[in-house]
Amino acid sequence: MYILIELVGIFFFAVAGSLMAARRGFDILGSVFLGGVCGLGGGVVRDLILNESPATFEHPIYFIPPVLAALCVYVFTPAVQKLHRLVQLFDAAGLGLFCVTGTLKALEHQFNPVTAILLGVITSVGGGLLRDVISNVTPDLFNPRDIYALAAMVGAGLTVLAWHLNFMSIPVSAGIATLAFLIRVASIRFGWSVPLAAGHWHRASQNPPTSDGPQRHF
Repeated sequence: MYILIELVGIFFFAVAGSLMAARRGFDILGSVFLGGVCGLGGGVVRDLILNESPATFEHPIYFIPPVLAALCVYVFTPAVQKLHRLVQLFDAAGLGLFCVTGTLKALEHQFNPVTAILLGVITSVGGGLLRDVISNVTPDLFNPRDIYALAAMVGAGLTVLAWHLNFMSIPVSAGIATLAFLIRVASIRFGWSVPLAAGHWHRASQNPPTSDGPQRHF
């Protein structure tokens, strides 16, 4: 069941990667590659941090979802100008699943709650980050008008809580993943954001003076 959930998450992320490839005008091989990076990147980083061989290289079945995703996008993709919202929706679905699976794997390795949440977030945002960097676009992780990582943190935190309360089950995992997905989609729909790195008072002080008088520089 764990592998099945990961395969579904890989497929969602891979579709987001292949849609990005279509949006950027890549060829079919580029679509497979970008879908694979997006779908498998977070899991590979997670396994390397856990000091174990990436599951991707031990189970060739993990390479099937990126290929299927590229084929689906090739056959069924709509007009390119409509792809951005689809990328975000499939990315949100993958984020919801991976913030749960990444956190669970950390907990199975006896990591403390804080580290488990961090690893869950890395698993869920790593693939999307690599996809955006390769595609030469601003990563959603750094978009000031988005709560990309925050949705993953909520999902990972609830997973840790359910685990320590011995309440974790397949329906609970699915519910947490769905909640993280809905938070991400709602943030896109309603424009939710987190505060910028610099406080508004600092940004105001950096505005050029409006007076016409002489300016002194020190």
